Amino acid sequence: MSSPSKKKPPGGRQIAALRRGLNDLAGLIGEDGKIAAGSAPQFVKRIPDLEDVLDKLEEKLRTQEYERDELDALYSVSKVIGSSLDLPEVLNQVMDRITGLTGAERAFLMLVDPDDGSLEVRAARNVDRETISSSEFEISRSIVKQVAATGEPVVTTNAQMDPRFKAQESVIGYNLRSILCVPLRALGKLTGVIYADNRAHTGLFTDRDRDLLAAFAGQAGIAIENARLFAGVASAKELMDGVFDSMASGVITTDIEGRITLLNRAVERILAVQASSATGASFGQALPALEADMAPLLDWVRTRGEPVVGMEIEASLPGRGPINLRASLSPLKDADEKTQGIAIVVDDLTEQRRLETVSHMFHRYVPPAVIERLLDDPSALNLGGQRQQITSLFADLRGFTNFSRQHDPETLVDVLNRYLAIGAEAISDEEGTLDKFMGDAVVAFFNAPLAQGDHVVRALRAALKIQIRTARLHGSLPPEYRLAFGVGINVGEAVVGNVGTVKQMDYTAIGTSVNLARRLQESAAPGQILISQAAYDQGGELIKTRELPVLQLDGFTEPVPVHELLGLRGHSS
Repeated sequence: MSSPSKKKPPGGRQIAALRRGLNDLAGLIGEDGKIAAGSAPQFVKRIPDLEDVLDKLEEKLRTQEYERDELDALYSVSKVIGSSLDLPEVLNQVMDRITGLTGAERAFLMLVDPDDGSLEVRAARNVDRETISSSEFEISRSIVKQVAATGEPVVTTNAQMDPRFKAQESVIGYNLRSILCVPLRALGKLTGVIYADNRAHTGLFTDRDRDLLAAFAGQAGIAIENARLFAGVASAKELMDGVFDSMASGVITTDIEGRITLLNRAVERILAVQASSATGASFGQALPALEADMAPLLDWVRTRGEPVVGMEIEASLPGRGPINLRASLSPLKDADEKTQGIAIVVDDLTEQRRLETVSHMFHRYVPPAVIERLLDDPSALNLGGQRQQITSLFADLRGFTNFSRQHDPETLVDVLNRYLAIGAEAISDEEGTLDKFMGDAVVAFFNAPLAQGDHVVRALRAALKIQIRTARLHGSLPPEYRLAFGVGINVGEAVVGNVGTVKQMDYTAIGTSVNLARRLQESAAPGQILISQAAYDQGGELIKTRELPVLQLDGFTEPVPVHELLGLRGHSS
């Protein structure tokens, strides 16, 4: 079997012809080294033929060498521009390779603006690989626009004489001569133009340079587009990282195996964990204090592919202590709706829960109406008050002093709290302001801080509720625990506001009308409600009373008319 034929080297036919010619000449030379007799004419005739073959071989080798240099240049270009995704660096590398390949004096690379489609110079380099300033952007805009519009490359050896361009003002004004311009494409779309020129020499560029630059532009276009896409992705990532890190909520992502892949700064703050140590670890390894609560939730999302929203967790973390969290978990799915991981959003409720606890305690000490006023107008916390008409109510347990001597402190406080709760709830039902507890007494007023047109009737209803509910309580208490309130009510002007210091104050009412209500309460018998003449007058036909003899009360020079409240028409508690 014959061996496969080998591919002939460049110029193989010319070399074979030379070899045959040399063999022919050698045959015409005798052993003495002289041309055989009669062979001289034939010898002389063969020499021009050999010279012609040699010239063709030389031309062939030059062509092959040029093509090899082109391939080397394109390979070098692809290697260089493919080594970076930094757009400015890629553009400068492209420009430097262009001037090196073509011998151009200047090279400009213009990219299409995605917004308006205009061409913008993004890189400009000279033969010394120096960046050209914008003041030297003296190029033929006509040629650039033509290449951009047609997508066809242009080469001219002397633009001043080229009939296509010699009438162009930029060509004449800038004295442009050798010009080479090719389109820049990526993914079948024109993305820019490469322009090279020489203002001093004619005939610098050939069609071969045009084809070489066009081939180079194909590679450069892809490299530039990749760099632009990378820059866009990098910019988007930077933006997302900024948003991610600035979020108040903690965000954790895990892979399908439960290893943490990402967490933001809020997680570091909320859960007292470092991203560097947590990333790559399992959730349980990174956050052991949360594993017991989170493991079932993670397993639910992983196996069912369904989210879990708003789960509240209490835990204790090293370095933070007890915390309250709200966690929401969602599956991270691919295009085929297959779960690839889990996203966990964590909100820190610790401070909110603490404030809620404080608020609940605050509500126990401060009347709801006062709290509403403070929410509407925080300046109401200022010390001072204003004069206005209010209805004051004092209710005091009769016989409590003797009762306290007969029972232990625990029993005493328990029984007292039951009675005081009756007074507080009755006042709250009628939207009165619970001023204070004074030992075994309940002090309240109506028509402040919120205005109440029927404040007198509200106070009377509250007093009746106290008496009725006290009687009900007696049904569940031993006889020795059965106490009763004496109640006094008056209506009149008083100064209402914040009394005390900037560090501790009471929202209260002071004045003669308040003192009268207290004196009436002191005069009331167990289970009796005494009201002043002013309260009686404003109660009108709604109230049922019994007139009592006038009272001489401490602090009052004149006898005080008094009525006992028996009920309200249409009233039941």
